[in-house]
Amino acid sequence: MTNVAARIQQVNEKIAAVCARAGRQPGEVTLIIVTKSATPDQIKEVLDLGYRDLGENRVQQLKKVSEDIETLSSKTPINWHMIGHLQRNKVRTVLPMITMVHSVDTLRLAEEINAAAEKFQTKTRILLQVNAGEEPQKYGVPVGAAIHLAEQFETMPNVQLCGLMTLGPLTHDSGAIRACFARMRELFMEIRSSRVVGPHFNQLSMGMSHDYEIAIEEGATMLRIGSAIFAS
Repeated sequence: MTNVAARIQQVNEKIAAVCARAGRQPGEVTLIIVTKSATPDQIKEVLDLGYRDLGENRVQQLKKVSEDIETLSSKTPINWHMIGHLQRNKVRTVLPMITMVHSVDTLRLAEEINAAAEKFQTKTRILLQVNAGEEPQKYGVPVGAAIHLAEQFETMPNVQLCGLMTLGPLTHDSGAIRACFARMRELFMEIRSSRVVGPHFNQLSMGMSHDYEIAIEEGATMLRIGSAIFAS
């Protein structure tokens, strides 16, 4: 077994163990493998192991990696997730390549995605990024503005708001991380139970290599994990 395969197995074992503790099923959680630190051969190995949900932070890197992988693997199409900050002028470049944008945090960005999706005759799945930890250096809409923005997104015919995304605080303080994720879960449930969104609002993207176990306990349905798999 290679290092990549062993680390994915370790991550999956932890996901299963945490789900058991939390009374959840592992099938409720989608593992999105973040490829920014991976080589093309490592990504091909991930695909050969059967994983199809991959994430990238930057548009240019996503374009390069997707082109590299296309030459190495012609198997089942990849579900690319745009998980990093997206500039409006990059929307038309990235839209044909991705399955979902996790990082929509302004009305103007959603409007740009909606307009581009109309031109491509598609409906783009998006998540509303929330700055649940109220950290000034991070992107994301404030918690108090999330419901109003979700309502505006729902009026757009060429986007589908599928849930929320957040970045946990970069700290060893598990209490601070848990508080952030618990706040997101409460917001997610509040929006989901309102009349603002439909049944497609069912994804909560939170949890990375250093905090995904807490994220699962607090209700995450999507994990964005890279360094736990590819770190040397």
